[in-house]
Amino acid sequence: MRRNSNILKITKMRSGMAMIMAIGFLVIIAGLMATMVNLTSVTTKRTEHMYFKEQAQLLAKSATEFALLAISGHDRAAAGFTNSSCIQTISSNFPAANGATVPYFNINTSIRYIGLQNVDPAGTCATNTYIPDPGGANSFAPESEGMVLIDVYVRSIESELSLDQPIAFHRRTLQKP
Repeated sequence: MRRNSNILKITKMRSGMAMIMAIGFLVIIAGLMATMVNLTSVTTKRTEHMYFKEQAQLLAKSATEFALLAISGHDRAAAGFTNSSCIQTISSNFPAANGATVPYFNINTSIRYIGLQNVDPAGTCATNTYIPDPGGANSFAPESEGMVLIDVYVRSIESELSLDQPIAFHRRTLQKP
C-alpha cells in the first residue's frame, strides 16, 4: 500500500512541473515571434526605402531624357537669332496630379548651356543659364560647343511618404542635344 501512495505523489509533482515547462515554452515561443515580427517590420521599411530610392534614380534618368526632348523643341539658333530661345528649368511632380493621385516626388531640372554666347550672340537666354567661354573665342573644343549641363534634383515629399529618411537624389549629365 505504501507503494501506491508514493506513485501518486510523484505523478502530482510531474503534472505541476509539466505546467511550468509549458509556460516556459510559451514564453520562449512568444519571444521568438516578437523578434520575427520586429525583423519583418525592419526589412519591410528597408525594402520600401530601397524601392523609393530606385524610383527616384529612374525618375532622374527620365527627367534628363525629357529635358533633352524639351531642348530639341526650342530653337536656340534661329536665322538672325530673332526667334531663338532656350529652356532653363523644368519642374514636375511624380505621379502627376490628376485629381486622384497625390505626388510623392518633386523633380526640378536646371539646364546650362556650354558656350551659348557663341551659339546665341543675341543673348536671348538668361546669363545664369550658360557657361561662358573662359578663354574667349574658340577656347572650348569645337565638339563641346552647344553641349548642355543638365542637373536633375529628385526629392521626396515628406507628408506623402512615411519614411524614416527623406529621399533626395541628384544627377548631373553632360549631353549634346
